[in-house]
Amino acid sequence: MKRLKVGVIAAGAWARNHVRTVAGLAEAELAAVCDTDPKVRDRVARQFPNALVTADISQLLGVVDAVIVASPAATHAAVARQVIEAGKPVLVEKPFALSAKDAEDVARAGAERGVPVLAGHLLVYHPAVERLRDMVQTGDLGKVFYLYSLRVNLGQLRKDENGLWSFGPHDVSVALYLLGEPPIRVAAQGKSYLQPAIEDVVFLTMEFASGVLAHVQMSWLDPHKGRKLTVVGAKKMVVFDDMEPREKLRIYDKGVDRPPEYGSFGESLAIREGDIFIPRIPAVEPLAAELTHFVRAAQGRETPRASAEDGVRVVRVLEAASRSLARGGAPEAP
Repeated sequence: MKRLKVGVIAAGAWARNHVRTVAGLAEAELAAVCDTDPKVRDRVARQFPNALVTADISQLLGVVDAVIVASPAATHAAVARQVIEAGKPVLVEKPFALSAKDAEDVARAGAERGVPVLAGHLLVYHPAVERLRDMVQTGDLGKVFYLYSLRVNLGQLRKDENGLWSFGPHDVSVALYLLGEPPIRVAAQGKSYLQPAIEDVVFLTMEFASGVLAHVQMSWLDPHKGRKLTVVGAKKMVVFDDMEPREKLRIYDKGVDRPPEYGSFGESLAIREGDIFIPRIPAVEPLAAELTHFVRAAQGRETPRASAEDGVRVVRVLEAASRSLARGGAPEAP
């Protein structure tokens, strides 16, 4: 099959990883890169002399088959619509949009034009998350009670988005991917310590109709770098630690057993301590997996794993969390 000509819009801090990864794909060709910064364009032109490097999105659209939108978050919806109007399949980096209305407009435009639109929910392509989802969906963990995640570091300060919109798409998308349902209620609290009206730290709680509770702690003002998710089920418990170089997933055969018949309440519950199992997780770069899937989805060979509708669902949660944040943590319905 002919290699897909892919264009990348933006090539800055994180976007440069898209450029590098597309250039290394066997099934795609880095055909064009668009960026408004002349210094960035000069760097890309030196690194990838066979790609068109431009500041004009229209010029990029004229030479590519599909597009990755990795520009600043505030531009995602407008740029994605421009790509869709040109009839090109598009992958929109997280956050998919900065409002539910914009997200819905992008999804609707893609559906009306019959153009594949994917949300850049990177972690749903992580092999450890795939394994964890299989365990949740097959009932290997038993009934899932709750999950909680930590995404913190002393990292890059952003002026166009707060901790919720910067980090939240990762953990919200993973929670929805694992559970297969959107939350019915969300609440968020946070504080702006370094820049006015831009929360550096946010605590988000999501409640699901199934009874599952999910909590996310996000901060770029923390002494540690943490990327950890814990899922607690009736039969087993799992910890996914993305900071571990090799043993990223640990499955704990632990729980609390309730015998079918018992004489008193004190006899009704028993702590069960079992083995710890560390499965072998393939050493696959999630971004390479995501972009390979995008190429195949753009060619109609695969169904989008993180679709425009998934992007809309995550943005609805983040928007409801923003309303809750503004109200001091009062619960909101997405």
